[in-house]
Amino acid sequence: MEYKRIRALREDKDLTQQQVGDRIGVPQRTYAYYESGQRMIPPEVLAALAVVHNVSVDYLLNLTDERQPYPRKANNE
Repeated sequence: MEYKRIRALREDKDLTQQQVGDRIGVPQRTYAYYESGQRMIPPEVLAALAVVHNVSVDYLLNLTDERQPYPRKANNE
């Protein structure tokens, strides 16, 4: 995973680690560990980060440079 990408995305939106942590449901310290690469990001958190930043998980995983997310399912599917 390219941890620099989640930091860059956060900074592009002028968000603090606390604000992103609140949005994805983790404490600021846990988010800081994710951002620094000291902790692996669980799949559910990775998905939440993709939603918060409106990017694909592939982009977060550095599998593509295309930020555009795939069409998302409706909440009830």
